[in-house]
Amino acid sequence: MLELSAQETALDAQTLRDVERAVAELRRGAPILVQTWDGTAAIVSAAEAATDQSLELLTALSGTDPLLLLTRQRAAALGIELDPSSGVSEGVIALVVSGPQVRTVIELSDPTVRPASPTAHPLQTPAPMGLGPAAISLVKIARLLPAALMAPLGKMDAARRDAFCREHDLLQVSQSQVSQYGNAAARNLLWVADAQIPLVGAENTRVIAFRPQDGGVEHLAIVIGAPKAGDPLLVRLHSECFTGDLLGSLRCDCGDQLRGAIEAIGKAGAGVLLYLTQEGRGIGLVNKLRAYTLQDRGADTLDANEILGFDADERVFLPAAEMLRQLGFNRVRLLTNNPEKVAALSRCGIIVEERVAHAFPSNGHNAFYLATKASRFGHLF
Repeated sequence: MLELSAQETALDAQTLRDVERAVAELRRGAPILVQTWDGTAAIVSAAEAATDQSLELLTALSGTDPLLLLTRQRAAALGIELDPSSGVSEGVIALVVSGPQVRTVIELSDPTVRPASPTAHPLQTPAPMGLGPAAISLVKIARLLPAALMAPLGKMDAARRDAFCREHDLLQVSQSQVSQYGNAAARNLLWVADAQIPLVGAENTRVIAFRPQDGGVEHLAIVIGAPKAGDPLLVRLHSECFTGDLLGSLRCDCGDQLRGAIEAIGKAGAGVLLYLTQEGRGIGLVNKLRAYTLQDRGADTLDANEILGFDADERVFLPAAEMLRQLGFNRVRLLTNNPEKVAALSRCGIIVEERVAHAFPSNGHNAFYLATKASRFGHLF
């Protein structure tokens, strides 16, 4: 773990606790309160969990019509013409939801839902500065669709805000905590367990589990052989893929890359495969299934993510860098076809001395997927 002061450790612990609790509330469909540094507050809930009752509650608590927050990518996919005066500089647009428009909210948020009739685009309006990105970040952390409902409350001092939350049983989190969450989670990974697990192609293997202090899902380090700390380590950063790794899906090349990396490191004698919990380029398994639905309708893998409202690639590699540091390595030879992985790991302070090619032939089902990775993501095959 990176050396932190007692104050930094306490702040990180508070951030992880508050954000994770807020995320749990959003996943179960409950509202939370989000506030900025100057006391501007709003009630936020996940758009995909919207019901008539939740919309009525937001209206009752705030005394105003709720706002539907969408990312710039989702708005573009909907053909919504962006109004520069409505706060789109922060990458989020806000639409006014007047009355019980649950079906409209769901259809605008989820592109896999086919509209029963043409969906009218509600009026755009400015969202409170800073709160829009925080709300979208929270639902992304929750692995939900990147769309949120917001009921602005205006400025509230701490005492009034605390009383409001107690009265209405709301958890609260700050914009700064949301923005700091990723760094705090990465630098507070804990080495919690390890065991020898002989693998096909790499019998001398130890698996080490690293748990974020927010109690989230563990990342795994698969250490093959006995790598020496002073040598450039042969490393594969592998984002989990339930469908490819476990089910053997032919839609992608993930299973081939996972097993191929273990075999390659085993033949080299030593190295590490980091198995990162970043399904679907960081959008989560459920959203990846939604992306597959859009691909079945003609979108490629990049467009599908953006139609859902995500960036083309939502992954972060700070956890990978921290795991390598805890294992005692800062120089690597990276098994990848993705130049962005090389750049991202380098930005995190790990020296990438060499990119080692790691490509597998098409199985017939994933030819378009592989071609898209080459043409639109810049992968080198």
